[in-house]
Amino acid sequence: MTYRPRSDFLSVVIERGYLADCTDLQALDEALLAGPVTAYIGYDATAASLHVGHLLNIMLLRWFQKTGNRPITLMGGGTTKVGDPSFRSEERPLLTPEAIQSNIDGMQAVFARYLDYGDSGAQMLNNAAWLDGLNYLDFLRDIGRHFSVNRMLAFESVKSRLDREQSLSFLEFNYMILQAYDFLELYRRHDCRLQMGGSDQWGNIINGIDLTRRVLDREIWGLTTPLLTTSDGRKMGKSAGGAVWLNGAMLSPYEFWQFWRNTTDADVGRFLKLYTDLPVAECDRLGALGGSEINAAKVVLANEVTGLLHGTEAAASAEATAREVFEQGGAGADLEVVTIGADALPVSVIQLLSQTGITTSGKEAKRLIAEGGLRLNNEPVADPQAQVDAALIGAGLKVSVGKKKHRMVQVG
Repeated sequence: MTYRPRSDFLSVVIERGYLADCTDLQALDEALLAGPVTAYIGYDATAASLHVGHLLNIMLLRWFQKTGNRPITLMGGGTTKVGDPSFRSEERPLLTPEAIQSNIDGMQAVFARYLDYGDSGAQMLNNAAWLDGLNYLDFLRDIGRHFSVNRMLAFESVKSRLDREQSLSFLEFNYMILQAYDFLELYRRHDCRLQMGGSDQWGNIINGIDLTRRVLDREIWGLTTPLLTTSDGRKMGKSAGGAVWLNGAMLSPYEFWQFWRNTTDADVGRFLKLYTDLPVAECDRLGALGGSEINAAKVVLANEVTGLLHGTEAAASAEATAREVFEQGGAGADLEVVTIGADALPVSVIQLLSQTGITTSGKEAKRLIAEGGLRLNNEPVADPQAQVDAALIGAGLKVSVGKKKHRMVQVG
């Protein structure tokens, strides 16, 4: 990189590792130096909760606001009805308006933990406000004429789908036009001059910039973040149990804390810079710790990230539970509780592992037991057909697989 930004925001973006690409780094830097800039990131409402994969860009919006600028979180109440086809092998299932609104409600609470939506702060908008009322013929004439089908087919997100001879519906093909129109409308309505997103959104962002230039002859910009993988090559945000949700009702604060506590040693410093507010020098110091000391850095990471999302009390409670479970062999107050009906008992330990969600198949359960990885109330279990009844469960039975997976089973 030859140009060295002077604005606070871009300095943070580069120093902490958020930058993948920018359409015009120098022009954006000069605009940021001249005064507050408004930027947005869009979120389609395809699930009831955001997940850890979204957290990088939420933190980017947080730093955007902390450096004196105005962030917009754009809810895709309109675009969710179409579904983003980018780098997907098949069409997303279509959701009803009621399901979309329910998902938006679940997502909004998360943003409030990271951004200030006060009178002059961040804005939360919904693109259904302008997309739902579009007249199709007018839209084709005024907006569609600015798009080249040849160019749209050349975007990697579309080309890769077609190269694999996988169907791309006309509905999905319209998505990139609608997202481009979002940027145009946000500029018109809110003087929004920057769209940010993951690097898989680069083509969609460029479309919005080109459309705004063609329709209004205005200069706006795009900035993308890298698509993160862990040091061992896994996609960031995925765990053995599935998506790492940000809503506490879908993933407990304790399990969220555990996800970060189990970070690979090589990722600690990088994740501290991306997912916490700690100064960069402190992130580097913690990330450079070796041996057993790196575990203390992982606890700091888990506490800082969990504290931002769920509050400092939840983070402290999760740490205390982890210490009791791992260091003292106790039950821990924050362990996920699984209730089994009395009429479903007794069950074999293999069935128990499945019902508690610790394993996904009987084959996996048998392997874990054969390797000595199963403990009930801290006692090892070697017989896969051993029976678990109401008397054994009593007031609560701690089920442990290895050092990291634990559930508390109760009789309902």
